[in-house]
Amino acid sequence: MEEQVKNKIIELIDVTKTYDDTVVIENVNLYVKKGEFITLLGPSGCGKTTTLRMIAGFEMPTSGKVLLNGRDISELPPNKRPVNTVFQRYALFPHLNVFENIAFGLKLKKVTNTYRNKNGDTYTKEEHLSKAEIAEKVKKALEIVDLEGFEKRSISTLSGGQQQRIAIARAIVNEPEILLLDEPLGALDLKMRKEMQLELKAMHKKLGITFIYVTHDQEEALTMSDTVVVMADGVIQQIGTPADIYNEPKNVFVADFIGESNIYNGMMPADRRVRFLGREFACVDEGFEKDEPVDVVVRPEDVQMVPPEKGMLQATVTSVVFKGIHYQILAEIGKAEIEIQSTQKKEVGDRIGIVIAPNEIHVMKKEFTVNRFDGTITKKNRVEFGDGEFDCDVTRLYPGSRLDEEGYLITAKGEKIDLTGVPVTVEVGLGDIRMSDDREEGGAEGNIISLIYKGDHYRYIVRTENEEDYVLASEDLWNENDHVSLIIPPEKIKLTLKKTEEK
Repeated sequence: MEEQVKNKIIELIDVTKTYDDTVVIENVNLYVKKGEFITLLGPSGCGKTTTLRMIAGFEMPTSGKVLLNGRDISELPPNKRPVNTVFQRYALFPHLNVFENIAFGLKLKKVTNTYRNKNGDTYTKEEHLSKAEIAEKVKKALEIVDLEGFEKRSISTLSGGQQQRIAIARAIVNEPEILLLDEPLGALDLKMRKEMQLELKAMHKKLGITFIYVTHDQEEALTMSDTVVVMADGVIQQIGTPADIYNEPKNVFVADFIGESNIYNGMMPADRRVRFLGREFACVDEGFEKDEPVDVVVRPEDVQMVPPEKGMLQATVTSVVFKGIHYQILAEIGKAEIEIQSTQKKEVGDRIGIVIAPNEIHVMKKEFTVNRFDGTITKKNRVEFGDGEFDCDVTRLYPGSRLDEEGYLITAKGEKIDLTGVPVTVEVGLGDIRMSDDREEGGAEGNIISLIYKGDHYRYIVRTENEEDYVLASEDLWNENDHVSLIIPPEKIKLTLKKTEEK
């Protein structure tokens, strides 16, 4: 354990970053080992670049600490940190040749040299690097990026991939302890990106320094990294090796974001038994409560097609697309859909059998089973919660009660109660919320920030202006960022009186 702690070069402890009232990074805890290739992976706006900028010193955390080799550097400016950053836009100087671009930082750099005077006393002096020292360092940097002999070439004559390698050479020539790479391959075409992924991995091995890489591209992360940090909505979802992240996702977001996935609602009748798609399967997962609702993930490449009579399930093929190394096949099982990746060709309309081995079924605890809010009863016997106000049945708070003509609640014992301002706990099921594009129709409104297909329906998260989240299930397809209003029938809103603390 002691050795592992010593091996940490960067550590983020309870780091939060806010702009005005918007939380961009929330309570992030993360460490990076010396010499590691670690990738921050997630969709646009998840906070990965902000995290990188805090490590670089371009942003300061609102709270929490950034440590370098155990020392707090949260307030240290970028030029005092042993890091260099490579951005998506290479920012090369077009009027300088390759040598001059790489040498630019070296010419400004000063080093402390020690000398001895005639009396034998030593003294130090800050000096610029000599021309010979600069030339040697540039030569070595070009060798690492495989561009020896390019010193006199004009930047405008280089391809996108070559320009990217020059940007990397300029960053590593200063011999930083840590190289930060912010979507560095984003401007390249697909073929060049794939080539550069392998080259970056080779460079990392050759240099032996720490790489912290930011991307939204899952393939890049899985191809190059020792460790992947999956982020969403300013929060770390999972940290692990590429194999762990792919094979053992911690939640539905990770399963959906990394590669292709079939995701279903399921239930655990017993250890190593899971029910989904209308039947019970053997699996390898255990430790769940009896009949606990779960999320089930099956990767498309792990679904086997067999003759219908030999399958655990029977399905009808609805789509076949050739992807070069396999066919992407969609098939219907009742109302549900399953994706299959196979080298076997099928035709639309074919009946097939499906087999899923126990170790190919991954069971996860459900993140969302119900929406729960703190609420308050308003004057009109409505309930205010989740940045909205809805009709409800307040008589459910007191069994046997009714409302009189003035709107007061009359209990079963005849007691008269004014419910205005009474705090309640509100629960709403995922299937009990409907979305509309008519803003006046619903009791609250917001933007869709997440959608995940779960075989026969979509799971949505809608976020209101004041950052209240509603999670709901719907068969209808909406788009991310759509602005919707939320409709909840009064009978679907479960109210519970909040317990008052006894004095």
